[in-house]
Amino acid sequence: MHLTGTMRINGFGNLEIGGVDTTKLVEQYQTPLWVIDETGFRENCRAFRDAFQACGDSLVLYASKALCNTALCKIVAEEGLGLDVVSGGELFTAMNAGFPMEKVYFHGNNKSLRELQMAVSVGVGRVVVDNFHELQTLNRICLELEARQDILLRITPGVEAHTHEFIKTGQIDSKFGFTLPGGQAMDAVRDALECEALRLVGLHCHIGSQIFEIESFEHAAELMMQFMAEVKALTGHEFDELDIGGGFGIYYFPGDEPRQPSDWAKVASAAIEAKAVQYSLRRPRLIVEPGRAIIGPAGITLYTIGSSKEIPGIRKYIAVDGGMTDNPRPALYGSKYLAVIANKASQKTTELVSVAGKCCESGDMLIWDTKLAPIEPGDILAVFATGAYNYAMSSNYNRLPRPAMILVKDGKSYTILKRETYQDLVRNDFVPEHLK
Repeated sequence: MHLTGTMRINGFGNLEIGGVDTTKLVEQYQTPLWVIDETGFRENCRAFRDAFQACGDSLVLYASKALCNTALCKIVAEEGLGLDVVSGGELFTAMNAGFPMEKVYFHGNNKSLRELQMAVSVGVGRVVVDNFHELQTLNRICLELEARQDILLRITPGVEAHTHEFIKTGQIDSKFGFTLPGGQAMDAVRDALECEALRLVGLHCHIGSQIFEIESFEHAAELMMQFMAEVKALTGHEFDELDIGGGFGIYYFPGDEPRQPSDWAKVASAAIEAKAVQYSLRRPRLIVEPGRAIIGPAGITLYTIGSSKEIPGIRKYIAVDGGMTDNPRPALYGSKYLAVIANKASQKTTELVSVAGKCCESGDMLIWDTKLAPIEPGDILAVFATGAYNYAMSSNYNRLPRPAMILVKDGKSYTILKRETYQDLVRNDFVPEHLK
């Protein structure tokens, strides 16, 4: 068991979060249920904000792709962070929350014409340009709207972090950004400087996700500073900002060894400071984009255990009322999670089981071979560290409605996402005239 934030085992032997007994949450909201610890979320925001500010001029952007809704955007704004968005939908959510647009950075490898027009029209702080097509399209839009847009260029530095193959984005062979080796990135800089409606203020890179090797970020920062020096030597242009992305790993399972925000901040800042001196550059503002590291540990998912199946000498399966529709990461990435029987959290873990979801897929498995307290139908399973990329990647596969999401703090709970109903599932269905 790995308790974070306000999680604890209360006097009844039950798992508690935000001062609320999880069994009471299930009675009120049913399952499956996403639960977010507001205090834990805020503490994680502050830890990154304070750590990087202590190391010099910096801005922490919450990567909203990890988990985005209106309430969370409001909290992020209150904690003084910026926001990283990657779609018109995420941008609209930020607008709906009243998020300050000047602190929004708009990412994405294939932003649509409508999304770019929207970004410029509402005054986003930065558009992170990913390719030559987007560069010219954005410049044309700004000319038409008589606007001037600050931009960063996304650079692919060729750093391969030790992470899952599907979530490495810094290596050369990637759909993202302008490659540093081979001169493409320098061509992009020259083109950007010729765009009269754009102002090139910085560079961006992102080397992957769920990374623990701090040297990877140090190396990426050094490569980016070296490139900045090359740009200054060839064009005379200096940059105001360097965004080194996110990808800071969190604890999911034994063997994961997350670093403190201060560790990342000190190493990245030191590398930038040293290279600025070496290359006679002014120190750019350091920007980072933690998403999972802020929201991941602050979330749990509650399920009700139903059926079970034992294959003598092989394995015992227990099934819950959710699965790959509310957490597709085990099926996509082979991700591992820890769990506890929330209503028996103080009991010894004596039963070895595998946790299956309810989807009509043999691959719908949440956890393989984990020890839990003795299990009965109706018990509540709490899965830890599900704040990031669960709701964000959820689906209605098998026509299953998405769960509700609640925020807990100081003994109270608040709905921040309504549970979908069967009516929601057919809301956008349309029957053509010849079928009526």
